[in-house]
Amino acid sequence: MHVLLGYGSITVGFAAAVLGAITNGYALATKNQRAMKSVAGYVGLIIAAAIVGVIVMESALLSHDFSVKYVAENGRIGTPVLFTIATLWGALEGSILVWTLILTGYLAVVMWRFRDRLDDPMVGWALFTMLIVTIYFFGLMLGPANPFIEVANPPLDGPGLNPLLQNNAFMAFHPPMLYLGYVGFTVPFAFAIGALVTGRVGEGWLVETRRWTVFAWGLLTFGIVLGAWWSYQTLGWGGYWAWDPVENASLLPWLTGTAFIHSVMVQERRGMLRVWNLSLVCATFALTILGTFLTRSGVIASVHAFSESGIGPLLIGFFAVIVVVTVGLIGWRGDALRSVGKIDSPISREGAFLANNVVFAAFAFVVLLGTVWPLIIEAVNGDRIAVGNPFFDRMTLPIGFVLLFLMAMAPVLPWRKASGEVLSDRLMWPAVVGIVAMVGSLFLGAAGWAPVLAFGLGGVAGGSAARQLIIATRRQGWRGLVGRTNGGMIVHIGVILIAVAFAASNAYLRQAEFRFEEVGETSELAGHTFEFVGTDQVVSPDGRIDNQVLINVDGSINVFKVSVKLKPFF
Repeated sequence: MHVLLGYGSITVGFAAAVLGAITNGYALATKNQRAMKSVAGYVGLIIAAAIVGVIVMESALLSHDFSVKYVAENGRIGTPVLFTIATLWGALEGSILVWTLILTGYLAVVMWRFRDRLDDPMVGWALFTMLIVTIYFFGLMLGPANPFIEVANPPLDGPGLNPLLQNNAFMAFHPPMLYLGYVGFTVPFAFAIGALVTGRVGEGWLVETRRWTVFAWGLLTFGIVLGAWWSYQTLGWGGYWAWDPVENASLLPWLTGTAFIHSVMVQERRGMLRVWNLSLVCATFALTILGTFLTRSGVIASVHAFSESGIGPLLIGFFAVIVVVTVGLIGWRGDALRSVGKIDSPISREGAFLANNVVFAAFAFVVLLGTVWPLIIEAVNGDRIAVGNPFFDRMTLPIGFVLLFLMAMAPVLPWRKASGEVLSDRLMWPAVVGIVAMVGSLFLGAAGWAPVLAFGLGGVAGGSAARQLIIATRRQGWRGLVGRTNGGMIVHIGVILIAVAFAASNAYLRQAEFRFEEVGETSELAGHTFEFVGTDQVVSPDGRIDNQVLINVDGSINVFKVSVKLKPFF
C-alpha cells in the first residue's frame, strides 16, 4: 500500500508540474491571463502530491514496513522515534523527496505572494523557472532516485542509520536546515532568470528577491552551524570543521550568497555591479546543485555522503545546463547590464563592497578547486589523490585576513569618497579595540603571528560594527538596531566572534597522540594528566554496542564511545 500510494503521489506531482509549466509557457507566449491564473491550481496539486509522498514515507518508516526498499535499507525497529523520522532524509531517495517537498513549498509561497501580479512577465518567467526545476526533481524520483520501490522478500529488520548520526539530536535538524537554505536560493535564481529573459535587469528584480535571499542565507548559515556543532561533539575535540568535501559543498553557496547580499546594496544605491549580482545569484543556485552532486552521487568518500548511485550524471548535467543558460542570458543582455554609475574612489563603501565580492569569489574558487580537483584527476588519468587540510588552511588564511580587514573598514567608509580626516576619526576607537585585543591575546598565551593578527583585526572589525550600532541607537533609540544596515552589523559581530573563536581554538590548541596498553598507564600534556582506566560495553536501546574507553583526566573519569552496529537479524 505504501509503495502504491507513494509512487502514485510523485507521478501525480510530476504530471502536474509538466502541465503547469506548459500552461505557464502558453500564457507567457500568448499573454493569456486566464491561463496564467490557472497555473495556481497545478501548483496546489504539486505541493499536495509532495506532502502525500512525505507522509506515506514517514508512515512506512514509523510502521517499519520493510516491503519498501528505502525502509529495508535504512530503517531499524529499535531506532528512537526522532531518528526514525529523520531517516527520511538520511539517505539519497528520501533526501530528494524532502528537497522536492521544500521546493514545492517555496513554489506555492511565491505563487501566493505574487497572486495579484501574475500579469507581470517577470513573475511569470520566475514561476516558469521554478516549475522546470520542480519537474527535474520529480523526474529524479521517477527515475534513479525512486523512494518507493517494493521489496519482493522483505527482511525482518534493517540496518538503521549510521550510528554517528544518532549521537546528537542536532543531526535530526541539520539536514532540513541546509535543504531550506539550499532550495530557498531557487527563488532569487528564478527571478534573476525572469529579469534576464524580460530585459528588466535594473534594480526592480532585486526588490523582489532580497528578503528571499536573506531568508535562505540565514537558514543555510544555521544548518552549517548545527553541522559544525555535531562534528565538534561527535568526531573529536575541536573537530568542528575538517574541510570535508561535503562540508565544502555547503560552504560554497554560502560564500557566493554572502557576496550577493553585500553587493546588492551597491546596485540598489548606485545602479552598479549588475553583472556581478546576476552572476552571484545564478552561481549560488548552481553551486547548490553541484553540492547535491557531490553529496548524493557517491563520487566522494565522506561520513556525510551517500552511497554510489546513478543520479550523478543527471545532477552534473543539470548543473551544466544551469551554467550554460545563465552565461548565455547574461551575454545576450550584455548591453542592458552596463552600469549607470561608476566607482568614484576605491576608498569608498562601494569600493569596499567590490573588493568584498572579489575576495569572496576567490575564497569560493579555492574551496571549489580543492574539492573537485581529486575528481578531475581521477577522471583524467584514473589516479586517486586527496586534498587535505594543509591546502585549505594555507590558501584560505590570507583570504580570511583580507575579509576581516574589509569588515573593519566597510562600516566606517562613506559612499562615493572618503577623506583621510574622516577615516582617522572613525577608525580611532576601533583601532584601540584591536590593539587591546592583540596585547590581551599575547598575555593570555596566544601562540603564532596568525592568531594574534586575527585577534587584532577581529577587534578592529568588532569595534567598527559596534561604533555603527552605538551611533544608530543614539539617533533612534533601540529602533536603531532594526533595519538592513544595523542588522547587518549585528551579523558582522556574529561572524567576527566565529573568526576569533576559530583563531583562539588554533592558538591555544595543544594536541598529542598517546598509546595505552595497560590499565593504569598515564601520560601528561599541557599540565593535565591522562590515565587509562579501562574499557566497557553498553548495549543501546536500538541494538548498537557502544564500546567505551574510560580515561581519567585530572581525577575525573571521561567516557569516549566508539559505536558499532550489531548484525541485522534477517
